[in-house]
Amino acid sequence: MKNKKFKKTKKIKKIKKTIKPKKEALSVKDLAKIYELDGVNVKALNGVTFSIPKNKLTIIMGHSGSGKSTLLHLIGCLDKPSRGKVFLGGVDTSKLTEDELARLRNKKIGFVFLHPLLTAIENVELPLTIANVSGIQRRKKAMELLRMVDLENRADHLPNQLSGGERQRVAIARSMINEPSIIMADEPTGNLDTKSSSEIMNTLTKLKKKTTIIVVTHDLEITEDADKIIKLRDGKLV
Repeated sequence: MKNKKFKKTKKIKKIKKTIKPKKEALSVKDLAKIYELDGVNVKALNGVTFSIPKNKLTIIMGHSGSGKSTLLHLIGCLDKPSRGKVFLGGVDTSKLTEDELARLRNKKIGFVFLHPLLTAIENVELPLTIANVSGIQRRKKAMELLRMVDLENRADHLPNQLSGGERQRVAIARSMINEPSIIMADEPTGNLDTKSSSEIMNTLTKLKKKTTIIVVTHDLEITEDADKIIKLRDGKLV
């Protein structure tokens, strides 16, 4: 009897060793989004399926109207799909309540954007403010991140007092404050000169050592930094 139990335990351990941990940070299955405009159904996204690997830079590309921004809103849990599912770290987000989705967004996803009426340091602190972290802790961590992107001397400046490249660097610092598993950026190099665009992409590329980076863009010049490229056309994968 003991030999049978030993063999069974040994077999289970062997099976567990062969099971590899999932390498996807995010995956979607048959994802679709349909809007009704003037009584007409418009398919912004039409049944896409793909996965995004962990600790890699993935670029979602497409012309205006291709569905890339709609896709970013869906995988960022800012909107709900008309059909299909989004799995974030293996979690089926369709089964979460609104409160659970809000907590997931704040803890697991970092969005690269700025509030125009908040200073640089207030923008970086914002996710921790929402999470009710103490003011001293918030300020200390926010300043560390601003220092990391070489902007601690611009902490009290509003976004309109910063250059385009500086704004994006502050936005990246803000996206990192909760140490998210995924950082999402919508056109982070839009309206930037070549040098600033290169600096932003270098910063994002370095961050993939710590987290997964997803960038939505139509800029072909930044695709050389990508580990994976997802192309959309008329709401479908190309």
